[in-house]
Amino acid sequence: MNFNNFTQCAVYLGVLLLAAWPLGLYMARVYEGRSSWLGSLERFIYRLCGVNEKEEMAWKTYAIATMMFSGVGLLAVFLLQRFQNHLPFNPMAMGPVSPDSSFNTAISFVSNTNWQGYGGEYTMSYLTQMLALTVQNFVSAATGMAVLVALIRGFVRKKAEGIGNFWVDMVRSTLYILLPLSTIFALFLVWQGMPQTFHPSVTVPLVQAMNGPDGKPVTEQVLATGPVASQVAIKMLGTNGGGYFNANSAHPYENPTPFSNFVELEAILLIAAALCFTFGSMVGNPREGRALLAAMTLIFVPLLWLCVSSEQAGNPAFTKAGVDQSASMLQPGGNMEGKEVRFGVAQSALWATATTAASNGSVNSMHDSFTPLGGLVPLVMMKFGEVVYGGVGSGLYGMLIFALIAVFIAGLMVGRTPEYLGKKIEAYEVKMASIAALIMGFFVLLGTAVAVVTAAGKAGIANPGAHGFSEILYAFTSAANNNGSAFAGLSANTSFYNSLLGITMFFTRFWVIIPILAIAGSLAKKKVVPAGPGTLPTDTPLFVVFLASVVIIVGALCFFPALSLGPIVEHFTMWGG
Repeated sequence: MNFNNFTQCAVYLGVLLLAAWPLGLYMARVYEGRSSWLGSLERFIYRLCGVNEKEEMAWKTYAIATMMFSGVGLLAVFLLQRFQNHLPFNPMAMGPVSPDSSFNTAISFVSNTNWQGYGGEYTMSYLTQMLALTVQNFVSAATGMAVLVALIRGFVRKKAEGIGNFWVDMVRSTLYILLPLSTIFALFLVWQGMPQTFHPSVTVPLVQAMNGPDGKPVTEQVLATGPVASQVAIKMLGTNGGGYFNANSAHPYENPTPFSNFVELEAILLIAAALCFTFGSMVGNPREGRALLAAMTLIFVPLLWLCVSSEQAGNPAFTKAGVDQSASMLQPGGNMEGKEVRFGVAQSALWATATTAASNGSVNSMHDSFTPLGGLVPLVMMKFGEVVYGGVGSGLYGMLIFALIAVFIAGLMVGRTPEYLGKKIEAYEVKMASIAALIMGFFVLLGTAVAVVTAAGKAGIANPGAHGFSEILYAFTSAANNNGSAFAGLSANTSFYNSLLGITMFFTRFWVIIPILAIAGSLAKKKVVPAGPGTLPTDTPLFVVFLASVVIIVGALCFFPALSLGPIVEHFTMWGG
């Protein structure tokens, strides 16, 4: 990593951590009911929906509300796609989306995955983009935040049955956090040159005519526009990642300038990082939140360095051919295949690492064109369970699961019942934590195995050998972690992949949420145990290292054999051959 790349990464992390602190404290006030500047509107929403904001829910009721709300959203998104040709705000006369693609997309956006097997600008009407996809970008993100807050209450409350009210947590997440931030961000993006219009696509003359595939001259180009900025703002802040355009944030209308690129990058991890400070404030010990954030950063920084360094090193085949890949005043150097020259190696590798550290899934370069080790980093980030910052809400509740596992292991070492934040971690919590931690790996490996042994699965591979295996492994890793990014070399818009990836996204989202809420309900009923001489401090540098090690070891035990068959063997093949 050269000095220029180091500076870009250091500035990015510095701004992120500085911005996360005040936002995290603000969110704590929101969830504790201490910030009510939109109180009249909030109360009106409750009256309109028939919600009693003072009613507490047990964890099972909270889980049922979560599932019912998501189920209604799934049905709505599916139907809007199927009937969009009969609905307004369709100036380009888009036809109905196929049943398998509608099924996949509905689950994808409801589960905060935003995996896309289609090109948005020539598949979805404006109404579908706004009412189906953008709305789910808000409420799926708010669902993750609500589940996290319910888990935090489990640690805070003593001998209580309730863990909060799902509808209240949803409204507060959307009204006080996601909507204001998205409005400001969307206005910034419009200022940077991003479209936000209901006008149909524009046809413009080409500067230089060219011949099409049929040999006839092509003199015009259709430029797709639409309500782009409003969707991009929440796709970043809500760690959704679904692109309005097929090229996602590599498209100049979705990421117009280097400045917009930097701010969009900050938005990917902003709320997820800030929630660590929210956690510390709500549990009454800011050091606990900082310890979790430090563990995330301890994993993030070395992998970021590996990704940037691998891409800057370039391709040895080009070196043998005499191609100059060194950075200079005239070129960024390194592996520029699949990357925007506007952003270069550092911003592309930084985006790839950040978007897979979060469950964002947006891209400003094609991960399929990364070097083997450069492509390994996004894979590993997801295989850690999307807890290195992670999705909004889901990242932190995933890291808290690893914290429970870490204190359980520590308790076994010293022969004590493990404790975390004054609550004893007993058999029930460990069982639920194990389900939440392992369910993702089960679906990744099962889905990959099915795809590589079936004709329908192998038909989507664009490259043979180890790289083709990596394309399939990446797809199921992305779906199972509700990330949504892709290697882009896999033809996934088929009935086989739409169905199998859709099922994967559904189960790995909600089979994690339900154990999380079960843990919250169990912890809320317990009394707080005073810390004793044998209590493991969980806000120290030692615990930070221990927690990061547990995350890495669990990921390595689950996925090292699969990674060895894909990017690792490809790396040795590339540099050894």
